[in-house]
Amino acid sequence: MQRLLLQHLLAWKQKPQRKPLLIDGARQTGKTYLLQTLLGGTFPRVLRVDFLESPSIADAFAGSLKPEVIISNLELLTGQIFNPVTDLLILDEIGECPRAVTALKFFAEQSPHMYVAASGSNIGLLNAFPVGKVEQHNLRPLTFHEFLLASNQAALVKAYEDRTNTAAAHTMLFEKLTDYYFTGGMPEAVNTWFSLATASIVERSAAVSKIHQDLIQGYLRDFGKYAGKADSTLIESVFRNIPSQLSIVLDDSVKRFKFKGVVERKSRYSEFDSAITWLEKCRLVLKNYPIEGMPRSPLAAYQKENYFKLFLFDIGLLNNMLGMSYKEIKQQGFEYKGYLAENFVQQELAAQGIEPSHSWFDARAEIEFIVSDTAGNIIPIEVKSGKRTRAKSLQSYITKCQPQKTFKLSATQGSSPAEQKHIVLPLYYAGHLAGLLQ
Repeated sequence: MQRLLLQHLLAWKQKPQRKPLLIDGARQTGKTYLLQTLLGGTFPRVLRVDFLESPSIADAFAGSLKPEVIISNLELLTGQIFNPVTDLLILDEIGECPRAVTALKFFAEQSPHMYVAASGSNIGLLNAFPVGKVEQHNLRPLTFHEFLLASNQAALVKAYEDRTNTAAAHTMLFEKLTDYYFTGGMPEAVNTWFSLATASIVERSAAVSKIHQDLIQGYLRDFGKYAGKADSTLIESVFRNIPSQLSIVLDDSVKRFKFKGVVERKSRYSEFDSAITWLEKCRLVLKNYPIEGMPRSPLAAYQKENYFKLFLFDIGLLNNMLGMSYKEIKQQGFEYKGYLAENFVQQELAAQGIEPSHSWFDARAEIEFIVSDTAGNIIPIEVKSGKRTRAKSLQSYITKCQPQKTFKLSATQGSSPAEQKHIVLPLYYAGHLAGLLQ
């Protein structure tokens, strides 16, 4: 299974001096596989320790935090020899050992020649963090591009990467997109989906659904284990409420998250702030801030902290929580499930570094996403889940804001590649948006 983030990690490896790597991300997004198998496969030897699996490993960091002392302690505790010049050290679930997190600062300052990589699923919850002393990356669920790579269909991958605009490519890519809507991007779900390619669709979908259910239960257990000062019951209520609020909307744009009705006797943002922040820091939700009126750069300066949309971090888990079957997804073709297309685009934008995202509204008009290009121009992105592409809101935005360029994502094949101003793309090409904004 290929992960596009690997290219950044290989560039890190090639530096003459480097800060420790820190891979953040929700549980089960493949952080260990990325570091140990994909990156580790390029090293002669890997020493990996897991603080969650082996809490006693924390003893290596109990005394001096000098890198040479830590390495010596790790060799004693693991019985493995480590070459600090050629080998890779992986500190998995580093959030379980605050002293190890602090030690990253000393590795950066005293041993920049060493290859040290850490990972964790609760990095955002840490009370102390070595700011400026690590090279941090967020590993998300597989994007649609990575899903295609996992399919081992080289010609289809090439068509995606080249943004091929033909009827044949469109039919096959849209078929794969609806498969992705069901499986999502959690590595175990994707691997199971493709490894059971010769099985019946009933068996394949049931196996993936079981993985989704197990993952969701695991996240629910984590709420109680890692919530700390936050209310774990409130966190669970918000998490479960996101799919139901999204599904209320059929053809229109997703609405802002409503606090009333989530928990009895709570209806104000201040009562939900800590729970939503907890979910955001654990990478389980994605935020979108609606901007009213004339949007200006930087968009973040005009967002309201208590006014936002909430999306789930993985569309496969979203569908599972809504009880959507594979058959239902394929039959409906998403002619009216606009919120699923919107959640998909939100994920693809986040994977391209556009996080949080922003949207636009004015009177009755709404644009699902607005982004800044490299020159600071605000570009609207209309999302239409079906083949009907008439967009009154987009026309309203054009009339009011006079954008340099517009994008519309839909179930159609898209506009001609020669079109440079009002560009229509099929939904599955949402992963190309950041490159088209340059």
